[in-house]
This record gives sequence, C-alpha cells and structure tokens, in this order.
Amino acid sequence: MEVVKDFDIEKYMGRWYEIASLPSSFQPRNGADTRATYTLNPDGTVHVLNETWSGGKRSFVKGTAYKVDPKSNEAKLKVKFYVPPFLPIIPVTGDYWVLYIDWDYQHALVGQPTRNYLWILCRQPRLDEETYNQLVEKADAEGYFVSKLYKTPHSDTPPEDAPKDTKGIGCFKSILGE
Repeated sequence: MEVVKDFDIEKYMGRWYEIASLPSSFQPRNGADTRATYTLNPDGTVHVLNETWSGGKRSFVKGTAYKVDPKSNEAKLKVKFYVPPFLPIIPVTGDYWVLYIDWDYQHALVGQPTRNYLWILCRQPRLDEETYNQLVEKADAEGYFVSKLYKTPHSDTPPEDAPKDTKGIGCFKSILGE
C-alpha cells in the first residue's frame, strides 16, 4: 500500500473534519460533526483529540500518535488510545497511514494495511464532490470497499461547544453499540 512520502507532520497538525469513513465499532453509528484535532508535542509525538456529536452530546477520546520509524519520511504512524476512556487502563494501538494528501494539506485519505478502516478528511466540514470522488477512486485503487463508505453529516455551523461527555462514557457506549 502506497503512503505519502516526504510527509510534513507539522503541516498536518490542526483540525480535520471527517467527510466519510468506513463504519467501525469504535465510532458512534449516528455521529455527526466528527473531527480530529492534532497537536505536536515537544517530544515529536502527536496529541490526538477525536470528537463527535450524537443526540446533542459530545463524545471524545484522546490519544497519542507517533511515527512508526522516526527517521523515515513516510506517513506511517501508530495511534494509541486507552479504553475505557474514563478509566484509562488498556492501551489500544492501531495503524494510521496517510495514503494521500494534497500539496496544501487541505484534504487527505487515511487508512491502514488491513483495509478495515478508512477516513476521508478535510480542513473544512465540506468537500467538493469532484475532490471527494477522486479520493474515493484512490481508496478503491488501494483495495478498500468504498461502497461501504459513510458520509459524515456536518451542521451548517459546526459546534465549538456542546454539553460535554466529561468522562468519555459516550465514546465507550458507542463501542457497545448504544
């Protein structure tokens, strides 16, 4: 599977909106306004904040990402979260490979080698159809089942603040299918 070469992790930092994804057990089935915010830590790791809204409530999970090979210029990262989020005991680590990113770091295709997880991300909550279709074609060429992609709904004005799920219980409940 091809990944981005000459990946600039500093340019990748900031907020990304989920435009579409393959359904997964760790994301709410009815989530909206889903986004990820990445912040570079002084040690070169990345602080990850994934958020989604469901029923007017914010669910979130925090984690850490790091390059698989710190000396490589490839966009192969690992991301580690702890479950359950409100009592972080069990680390869960997964692959986070940037398969495509535009020259200006405005939209990206992220997946992993088993092809079970895929995200189309954008710096804005909306992505034009032409670009979206090009990213879907790239994912299809990499062997993803793009017919299962779920387009994430976004509000006209994405939430900045909402009633907070301060214990991460909403994220944990979503894993259980609630």
